[in-house]
Amino acid sequence: MQLIQLKNQFVAVLKQQYGADEAAHFFYMLAEESLQLSKIEVALESNFIVSKEQQAYFTKAQRRLQQSEPIQHIIGKAYFYANDFLVNEHTLIPRPETEELIEWIVHNTKSEDISVLDIGTGSGCIAISLAKQLKKTQVSAMDVSAEALKVANTNALKLKTEVRFIEQNVLELDKLDQAYDIVVSNPPYVRESEKELMKANVLDFEPDTALFVSNADPLIFYRKIAQLFLANAKKTSRLYFEINEYLSKELTELLYTLGFTSVEVKKDFREKDRMLKATLY
Repeated sequence: MQLIQLKNQFVAVLKQQYGADEAAHFFYMLAEESLQLSKIEVALESNFIVSKEQQAYFTKAQRRLQQSEPIQHIIGKAYFYANDFLVNEHTLIPRPETEELIEWIVHNTKSEDISVLDIGTGSGCIAISLAKQLKKTQVSAMDVSAEALKVANTNALKLKTEVRFIEQNVLELDKLDQAYDIVVSNPPYVRESEKELMKANVLDFEPDTALFVSNADPLIFYRKIAQLFLANAKKTSRLYFEINEYLSKELTELLYTLGFTSVEVKKDFREKDRMLKATLY
């Protein structure tokens, strides 16, 4: 079978579920992973003969996509902040808005000779990206999941960064091990009541513990992390969160109540309240 025939067949099967453009995008990602052909090369090599073994790879991927499995799980990685990060069912798939959070932190950081703690690191995408951008920074990363930390450690080694990983449930922590210059977290923040707004590729394939909080106390992680931060923060320390767009007002009020003197909410590229910085100055 020619490559163009395989592509047309692949898109035809998936276009009703995903739309033709996204189905084609999936095909290009799979072609790059399995055939080592870029999008441009797929177009230029349209008569390329695809072996039966190679066809089987696309057929299997197609079936998994029909079951709403994320393309990142199928190829085993996600592109984030100019690097490929390994991901699996134990980690969240890094989102573009989290790249904006990292960019905000880097832009606001004048000295690289600082300490950073990433709480709820998952794949390690925040911690590792900051370690790569801020070369002299001492970066630590915490997560409750041992399986997620295995992925994060693999990513750190693959991307040649030094990150200290800590297995810990932050809700059970009495104090941080030191005063950090920056604490950052993208904690679980989706309320159970918001599940109906989410797609199957998230609900069925990404870890619930990294996504959801109860309707009764949706700010539980933010409150705990802020309290830990305040217990031994330096005057110049900064706290950054990725946040639930629907709870920015409530979270801002909570942080002022806890003792922060400055809270800034920033919108993402979709114009949604998505990140927050809190300081004591």
